[in-house]
Amino acid sequence: MSCYFPFLSISSTHWALIAMCAILIGMSKTGVPGVSMVVVPVMAMIFGGKASTGVLLPILITADIFAVIYYHRHASWNPLLKALPWAMAGLIFALWIGAWINDHQFKHLIAASVLLSLALMVWNDSKNKKIDLPDYTWFAALFGILGGFATMIGNVAGPVFAIYLLALHLPKKNYIGTTAWFFAIINMTKLPLQYFVWDNIHQETLLIDLAVVPFVLLGAFIGIKLVHIIADQYYRLLVIIITLISALLILI
Repeated sequence: MSCYFPFLSISSTHWALIAMCAILIGMSKTGVPGVSMVVVPVMAMIFGGKASTGVLLPILITADIFAVIYYHRHASWNPLLKALPWAMAGLIFALWIGAWINDHQFKHLIAASVLLSLALMVWNDSKNKKIDLPDYTWFAALFGILGGFATMIGNVAGPVFAIYLLALHLPKKNYIGTTAWFFAIINMTKLPLQYFVWDNIHQETLLIDLAVVPFVLLGAFIGIKLVHIIADQYYRLLVIIITLISALLILI
């Protein structure tokens, strides 16, 4: 059955929350990772779980486009191309397994994977002789599949992909540029799947998305300014801390 959102019946409180979510999404796409984790539960509260992903996806794509335009020269294509085919497989897997796994089980699976991966990365960083994890095919495959699965089911792939890129020790702008291209490609791929398979993107959802575009751009502007303020040596630590918090928030 098609979802329908009465555009004019959304309360002012909910509009304020949607605008806040749009700002956080803009910030997260332009260099302040993880701040948008609160968006998923807030939008689910307003519209419902599956329906909220239909509202969120065009907002995410709008922010992705802005981030790609601004950071397109800074992408590291080798690790990106390693992970993308596996991420596409994760998307397809999510379409199938969505009928077999509930939200509670999914959240615990993703959170546990992120926390274990984060622990592995920190342990690897602490060793005198480090293992170059990204050189292993299984590493790109694992995080590609898990990231594709996470983004299709609940738009929570940020912490998953963050682990993959943190292991590469990329400079700040390369980290942001690679993330921007990855999610732009993935989210554009999700668009026809959600439109035709899940049937949760409609004229009413697009009107809501259009109304909050200025807030997405405001968030993107704030994110860019903050990135310039944060020194490179502290950026990796910031991403690790926010990724850890994000993984814990998934469990709530």
